[in-house]
Amino acid sequence: MSSSLLDTGSPRETGRSPGVLALDDATAAAVDTVARALLPVADGEVDAPGWSAAARRLWHELPTALRRALADFRRDPGPGGALLLRGLPVHEAGVPATPSVSGSVQRRATLPASVLALVAHALGDQIAYRSEKSGALVHDVVPVPGSEEFQGNEGSVLLTFHNENAFDPHRPDYVLLFCLRADHERVAGLRTASIRQVRGLLDERHREALFRADFVTAPPPSFGAGRGRSLRHAVLSGAWDDPDLLVDFAATSAVTPRGTEAMRALQELFAAHADTHLLVPGDLAIVDNRLTVHGRTAFVPRYDGLDRWLQRAFVARDLRASRARRAGDGQVLADLTP
Repeated sequence: MSSSLLDTGSPRETGRSPGVLALDDATAAAVDTVARALLPVADGEVDAPGWSAAARRLWHELPTALRRALADFRRDPGPGGALLLRGLPVHEAGVPATPSVSGSVQRRATLPASVLALVAHALGDQIAYRSEKSGALVHDVVPVPGSEEFQGNEGSVLLTFHNENAFDPHRPDYVLLFCLRADHERVAGLRTASIRQVRGLLDERHREALFRADFVTAPPPSFGAGRGRSLRHAVLSGAWDDPDLLVDFAATSAVTPRGTEAMRALQELFAAHADTHLLVPGDLAIVDNRLTVHGRTAFVPRYDGLDRWLQRAFVARDLRASRARRAGDGQVLADLTP
């Protein structure tokens, strides 16, 4: 079976994952109030240090039920390794036209960017990468004309399962995806698959192979060409009965035949047991990047200003770990040295 057939995807929402929290109207209104308090901070500059400092304080004002759910997820992300918050404030009537240019980011304060920052700081600290999206803290995930086949946030073909920035030793611990606008046909499904869902189904020899440092990973296209590959690493690490995961099926390759076979078996299991969620405005998906890969089913953009639009943020649980790569103790990580 070719690798293209392993991740066929499905627009049907599985709903298997228990990690879904639907906010009631009162809770959503309370989130809206806190988010609006963040808007004028630092003259509305999302990337300013003052914006993140305020978000770090204000997230404590979020409703108790939401804070409790985020704290529980941070401690244990459950079998699916993902949490979907539904009903957050977006106010669709005020959402502008979907961007359609490469490298699109959100530099100015908006209600969705504010909500994203508050939830991010409940989990850790927002981070960004100098080589990706110019180091912006809030990324636009939108289809771009001419990039349909792109294996990244600007494409619209099937997006292969991956851990975010798997090549980088300081990859994010959490990836946040906030839906501002769904695709026209509402077939673009966020797909997640956790090693916890399939670890018991892996053949013993495949699991052993995945624990060996027999794999290398290239940076994603969004980081540009010519950046080399990672050092050799294992796909599974840590506890044998509850391992961490590190793989990008579009960018990770094995250096041994045994590793190639094991990675293929893992990809097949992920394809068979993935959860699919059709995001609608107000949905915020949180993916634990240590345990869970994510991808997306294909869709057809129209480039009419009403295409699918997600905003994305990265979160680090331990900001100190990357201090040597962050000038002035900021939030943007410099490039890896060769």
